[in-house]
Amino acid sequence: METTETKTSKVVTNSEIADGKSIAIIAYLTIIGLLIAFIMNGDKKNEFAKYHICQSLGLALTSLALGVIGMIPILGWLVSVIGFFVIVFMWISGLMNAVNEKQKPIPILGNKYEEWFQNL
Repeated sequence: METTETKTSKVVTNSEIADGKSIAIIAYLTIIGLLIAFIMNGDKKNEFAKYHICQSLGLALTSLALGVIGMIPILGWLVSVIGFFVIVFMWISGLMNAVNEKQKPIPILGNKYEEWFQNL
């Protein structure tokens, strides 16, 4: 049986990945999807789904921070526009990891998200 392990999470089996795949994908579909995935995983406690929920939560909070920075005229706008494209790239990477049943951090900030949300 194959397993997957990351720095901060437990060993995840293939059956657990298959069970949590739909929740993991839902976590990347808007803020409402993140909330639904969080609630759906509340009873099951699936480690694969939890991992992707934490990655998606990090993306949502980073997007919120970029939105606040975007309120600053000129420089904030520039940072916000560039940040938007970076967030889209990270979001696509995270979604593709969930679809392909991979438990690896999204580029750039994924390792930080693992650290910050390990106790979630």
